[in-house]
Amino acid sequence: MVGIDDVARAAGVSTATVSRALSGRGPVSAATRERVMVAAESLGYVVSAAASSLASGRARAVGVVVPFLDRWFFSTVLAGISDGLVRHGYDITLYSVGVDRDERRRVFDDHVRRRRIDALITIALESDADESASLRRLGVPIVAIAGPNPLLTTLTVDDLAVGRLATAHLLALGHRRVAHIGADAATAAGSTVPALRRRGFEEALAEEGVADAPVYPADFTIEGGSAAAARALDAEERPTALFAASDEMAIGAILAAREKGLRVPDDVSIIGVDGHELGRWFGLTTVDQFARGQGERAAAAVLAELDGAEPARGLGTLPFELVERGSTAPPVA
Repeated sequence: MVGIDDVARAAGVSTATVSRALSGRGPVSAATRERVMVAAESLGYVVSAAASSLASGRARAVGVVVPFLDRWFFSTVLAGISDGLVRHGYDITLYSVGVDRDERRRVFDDHVRRRRIDALITIALESDADESASLRRLGVPIVAIAGPNPLLTTLTVDDLAVGRLATAHLLALGHRRVAHIGADAATAAGSTVPALRRRGFEEALAEEGVADAPVYPADFTIEGGSAAAARALDAEERPTALFAASDEMAIGAILAAREKGLRVPDDVSIIGVDGHELGRWFGLTTVDQFARGQGERAAAAVLAELDGAEPARGLGTLPFELVERGSTAPPVA
């Protein structure tokens, strides 16, 4: 079996240099790293995960906690995390948690604690004080994407500003009969992503003197967005524009408009949030929040902490931008 010594001899470097080059950690020049990679590939050398763990004291695994696995945003963020970690030799241990409190407690207090992980990344996890304390007792670096938590390093998009930007776009086009598809009244009372986007919508309208804009609750799926849009478009005073708090709901709204024989954007303008890859095919105007990049940023933050960087408690702002396509236009006079 080919060992690290064989790779070192073939590349003309020390075993320590081979280890640094293959792990992606430590000072190694680009030319030396390339020489080591070529030698390892030609010899068919594969790093032993067990040996690497023993040598470094690390499991070479990062846990990722997500509330949903079947939503585009979460799977895309997860892909970004994977990109950032796998290239540095880390595996991902995935934990899916729902809203059931007993199930969540088992995940946090049992499953996560039993597995050897070097760090943890949470995605849009709304955790209470007990759950946050349980996670911190793991004694490993923790980075949260969204779900702001002052006890954790948190990377988040300013969702209040996102809601304002999407709404301001519709107002700038001349729309005044605008409806929102997103958080219900109970959810809107909190500081969740849906609540902040709804609040941004309401604030932007209030500043323009637009009152009593209707909100149609939906569950952030295409089906939910379609059903909510159908109710909005059946209203006696039909809105000329819809702001959906996610691209999946916005795509559902486009489909609902088509089913009713309405033209987008001539009869109704529609804008979403996310940067969903399907948005281009639907000509959807959106606020892109660079989901894959969020995952890559979280992976980089975790790796930095594993390398000794101080945890950056509080918020780190992530970028977003308006992407104008064909689903929004001035209202027809």
